[in-house]
Amino acid sequence: MDSINVATDKPEPEEHQPESKKHSGKKELFSTLSIVILAPIIAILLTVFVFQSYEVDGPSMEQTLHNKDRLIVVKAGKTWSKIIRHDYIPKRYSIVVFNYEGQVDFEIKNKQLIKRVIGLPGDRVVVKDGITTIYNAENPDGFYPDKLGPESATVNLTKGETDYIVKPGEVFVMGDNRANSLDSRVFGPIDSKDIVGTLSVRIFPFSSVKKF
Repeated sequence: MDSINVATDKPEPEEHQPESKKHSGKKELFSTLSIVILAPIIAILLTVFVFQSYEVDGPSMEQTLHNKDRLIVVKAGKTWSKIIRHDYIPKRYSIVVFNYEGQVDFEIKNKQLIKRVIGLPGDRVVVKDGITTIYNAENPDGFYPDKLGPESATVNLTKGETDYIVKPGEVFVMGDNRANSLDSRVFGPIDSKDIVGTLSVRIFPFSSVKKF
């Protein structure tokens, strides 16, 4: 019976391996370590400067947003404004997240709130008899944002009385749930520097995904 000798290749000791193979192994190790180190850093930078996920807490933006809705808030516009040293003034009717230091639920604490931009710099915002009216250079006779904005289907009555001229670098905000919202009618306008970003997308619940 004929016999067949099978030769098997055994790995050479590292000291006898070709230099290119050693270099390739070190390169792969460096690439892996770079990914492990850089990935969390990139994630942090994106969260701080580009976008961030938020969860709605409370009823002040109903029926537009509901408690426990998960949102994506874009910060890129605010970041760019800081770079070029301009005030970040979102468009009217934008929904914004901002930092608020004051009384919330009868406690003094720092909190982030989410509301809709109603008044822009130069606007005179008047709330009276349940109606919001804005006067400005383009509308000297006034117009009614609650009847024209995306929240018009939600807002029936705006409580309180306000007569305020929005200064440069400020915006006047309200919750869409006008009857149950702590907003500029109570604590006044918010400063541009306190705006965190603008709502872009609701990503949860999945049945109510929506771009804003």
